[in-house]
Amino acid sequence: MLHEDEIVVKEKHARTSRHGVHGYDAVVLPPADGDNWLGLTDADLPIGAIYEWCVRSDCGAVVLFSGTVRDHADDRTDIEYLEYEAYDEMVVPKLDEIVVETRARWADVGRIALIHRIGRLELGESSVVACVSAPHRPEAFAAARFAIDALKVSVPVWKREVWEGGSDWGTNAAHLTSASEVPSAPGTDR
Repeated sequence: MLHEDEIVVKEKHARTSRHGVHGYDAVVLPPADGDNWLGLTDADLPIGAIYEWCVRSDCGAVVLFSGTVRDHADDRTDIEYLEYEAYDEMVVPKLDEIVVETRARWADVGRIALIHRIGRLELGESSVVACVSAPHRPEAFAAARFAIDALKVSVPVWKREVWEGGSDWGTNAAHLTSASEVPSAPGTDR
């Protein structure tokens, strides 16, 4: 169940937000308490802060995945930037479903952070972070892998690839599915 303190605070502003795209600035702040940090933002992702927040004294492993904007996709080698859009109101509830499923599969997981960016992102910028802490390395890797895989197919976020003279919605798009239907990576015994 989603707790109010686990939701990234969204402050509604006029359409002239600092990024000028979505009409709000989402502030990415760790929760005051709890072990889940979930969010959607148009601000830079605080990679170091996310990693540090996931560290716990009872967890000997932290695995952080950061998806970054690259200059190619399928046959295109000239991508200049990406634009992400989301069904804002559904993102955090879907992230919460992933957390629930992750904890059901790997009960020893400590902290989980799942945060996605929206808006225009330049080459090399982080678009998404999945970070998991666990007592041991195998569980941390498996849970983080599951979390990012589930995020990619169950959270309503879409990307548009832009190149000189054109653009198109991202390749490899999938129909949204429930986190509980996402298989674990081979060899993770879950």
